Amino acid sequence: MKTLLSILLTVGFLFSTNAQKVISLYEGKAKGSENWTWEEAISEKNIFNTKVVYNVSSPTITAYLPEKPNGTSVIVAPGGAFHTLSIDNEGTDVAKWLNSKGVTAFVLKYRVARSFTDDPVKELMGKMGNFKALDEENAPVIPLATQDGLTAVKYVRDHVKEFNLDPKKIGFMGFSAGGTLTISVIYSADDNNRPNFVAPIYAYENAIIGTNMPKEKTPIFIAVASDDQLGFMPHSINIYRKWFDAKQPAELHIYEKGGHGFGMRKTGISTDGWIDNFGNWLKMQGYLQ
Repeated sequence: MKTLLSILLTVGFLFSTNAQKVISLYEGKAKGSENWTWEEAISEKNIFNTKVVYNVSSPTITAYLPEKPNGTSVIVAPGGAFHTLSIDNEGTDVAKWLNSKGVTAFVLKYRVARSFTDDPVKELMGKMGNFKALDEENAPVIPLATQDGLTAVKYVRDHVKEFNLDPKKIGFMGFSAGGTLTISVIYSADDNNRPNFVAPIYAYENAIIGTNMPKEKTPIFIAVASDDQLGFMPHSINIYRKWFDAKQPAELHIYEKGGHGFGMRKTGISTDGWIDNFGNWLKMQGYLQ
C-alpha cells in the first residue's frame, strides 16, 4: 500500500514545471477508426531532422502543467499534412513556452492517415506535389481529427477543477494541418466543446471542414510567412478576412521570411518572434497577467 508521503510526492511531481500526464480521449477504440490495426510510431531520422509521430489511431492529449497555473489553457495541435505530427517543433516546445507564462498546455495527438514505411516524412514528400490527390486521401481522416479536437476541448472543460483552469479561457492553436484542424474545430463546435480563442499558424484553408462562425466573442491570432513554400500565405489572409467581416477580434502577422513550418525553430529572422507576439496578444486579450 502506498504511504501518504509517496502519494504526495507523486502528486507533487505531476504538478511540477513541465510535468506530463498522457490522457486517452476515448475509452476503447475511437469511433470511425475501429478497424485500424497499425501501431503508432516515432521517426527521428528524416530529411527535416525532427521528431515526428505517425500512424496515430488512439488519440491522446498530453498535459504540460506549469508550476503556477494562471487559469488559461491551450490545446496544441502539431502539423504534418494529416499524415505525421511534428511533435516537438509544433507541440512540446510550444507547450513548454506556454508553461513558462503560466499557461497549462495540452499537446494533441490526433488521428492521421496511415503511413506504410518507417520514413513517413519521405513518404509524405512524394505526395506534396499534388494537393488535389492529397486532399482526397485526407478527406476521410479530417472529420476524425476534428472530432478528436472537439473531444479534447470538452475534456479540458470538464476537468477544469482538476487542472486549476478557467472554463472561459480555453484556447486551441495549431500549425499547418493543425491550423486547419483549429479552424475546423471552431467551425464545428457546440457550447460544450467550443474553444474561447484560437490561433491557426500557417493553416491550409482548402481542407477546413465546417462553416459556422462562432457568434460568441472568439479572438483569433494568425501567423504566416510571405515566402511559405506551400503558398499558404493567402489562406491566412482569407481566414483573417472572415473573422474581420464577422466583427470578431482578429490579429494577423505576415512575416517577410520564414517559409513553411517555422514553428519554434530559431533561425535569426523575424519569425523567431512570432511566439512573443502571440504572448503579447494573449496578454491584451486577458489570458495572461
